[in-house]
Amino acid sequence: MTFKTIATNQAPAAIGPYSQAVQYGSLLFTSGQIPLGLDGQVVPGGIEEQTHQVFRNLEAVLAAAGADFASVIKATVFIKDMTQFAEVNEIYASYFGDHKPARSTVEVARLPKDVLVEIELIARIDVE
Repeated sequence: MTFKTIATNQAPAAIGPYSQAVQYGSLLFTSGQIPLGLDGQVVPGGIEEQTHQVFRNLEAVLAAAGADFASVIKATVFIKDMTQFAEVNEIYASYFGDHKPARSTVEVARLPKDVLVEIELIARIDVE
């Protein structure tokens, strides 16, 4: 099996030496997405606006690989302030619906560009 780099202009470009996602066989590993708009700037607003933007970015990266949120096996959520967990969790649930992938949530001291949330996913995709 070989690695395949996944890239889309429907999500912000990587801000470092990494890919938006990498496919290995039927597995897709997304890089952590932070709340950047397509212009590469942090979206204005608080935890709700930032979390929705992260999910829009993840949705675009998943779609570029032929996947969607129903394909997700594992999510890792990095949050700057665990007191905002309830808001993040509510938004998270709205994107996954009845699908409940495995998940870890970790409070961190700091995230790139001082954002409030970052999420990475592992998904299963159909391969031909």
